[in-house]
Amino acid sequence: MFVDEIKIYARAGHGGKGCVAFHREAFVPKGGPSGGNGGRGGSVILQADHDLNNLIAQYYQPRLVAAEGEHGLGKGMDGHAGKDLIVKVPCGTLVWQLAGSAGILPATTKPGKNFEEEEEKPRLTTSASKRPLIRSASGALAQEIDLSKESVVGESASADKGELIADLTQHGQQFVLCQGGRGGLGNRNFATAARQTPRFAQPGEPGGEGDFLLELRIIAEVGLIGYPNAGKSTLLTAISKARPKVAPYPFTTLHPQIGIVEYGDFHRLTVCDVPGVIEGAHQNVGLGHAFLRHIERCKILVLLLDMAGTDNRAPWDDYKQLLKELELYDPTLLEKPRLVVANKMDEAVAETNLKQFKKKIKKVALLPISAAFDQGVEKFLKMIREAVGEAS
Repeated sequence: MFVDEIKIYARAGHGGKGCVAFHREAFVPKGGPSGGNGGRGGSVILQADHDLNNLIAQYYQPRLVAAEGEHGLGKGMDGHAGKDLIVKVPCGTLVWQLAGSAGILPATTKPGKNFEEEEEKPRLTTSASKRPLIRSASGALAQEIDLSKESVVGESASADKGELIADLTQHGQQFVLCQGGRGGLGNRNFATAARQTPRFAQPGEPGGEGDFLLELRIIAEVGLIGYPNAGKSTLLTAISKARPKVAPYPFTTLHPQIGIVEYGDFHRLTVCDVPGVIEGAHQNVGLGHAFLRHIERCKILVLLLDMAGTDNRAPWDDYKQLLKELELYDPTLLEKPRLVVANKMDEAVAETNLKQFKKKIKKVALLPISAAFDQGVEKFLKMIREAVGEAS
């Protein structure tokens, strides 16, 4: 099963309570306060991993809850911090905070100015300046995201997805989804010359929580686009070791397929075969948005046309409709370099259709191939390598 979009609930661990205790031992009848601090709650951290290719793990475990911090103890013993929950996701995962969900980060616990006057109910103040953190593969802090500004990839908000808060593209990159709550301070921290026996301590800070949407957009260098039954899976099989299902009927491919193209000098290219485009795909007709988003990261696009007109479609109409669907979905897709490939040239009618195509669609370079019989495949591999190199 291929899962590229899933809603999850995440909650960081609560901080442990501070302890109210006093030092007691023989010959020390009036020892001072010795309450330990509570431990920090564990955080929920997403980590990009290039060994994963979909979000199926989160499909079976949509609730991510980190461990809570332990309470402080007497004799000045602090509680253990809760263990962070590190969740691995595929490279290319976008994280959306769903509208109406709770905040990502908890309130920051600080003693207020009147804290000493309120021994029974310590005051907690909230700091709104803290934001989720993204860490690089080396573990160093890469950047701090301000949710009030434009997001990391420009899609700051969506009516149905909420707000985009992270885009994990590099192997090992980490994002703190929910920050663990800070542990409360024990009563030893509030002893003063005027009050040497404080009988209160801070409670633990609650951990951050919220509802999120994880969306995978596959990172590939070449995207194969075409109508159903145009031969995309056949071409992917011919140029790589990927073995997608191939059958003579539309929508054989139901989810994106990734193939690695290897050249003689050990150079590699990643090729993504997406399900067939149909009219209205930009409005989520058919498989629609479920696959169009996977070509957004591609460096070049390959428009594969069925020049034989197997399903009684004219190749020139297919070409125009493909460009229209791409433009309506995202106009920036037309700015990407693209290669137009005429497939199934082994059919008798293909030559006639190719001549008509050149008359109707001028100034468009076509590469004729037959993926099923490896005709023109070597030239195709050379062209996509050159195109990717120029686009890099």
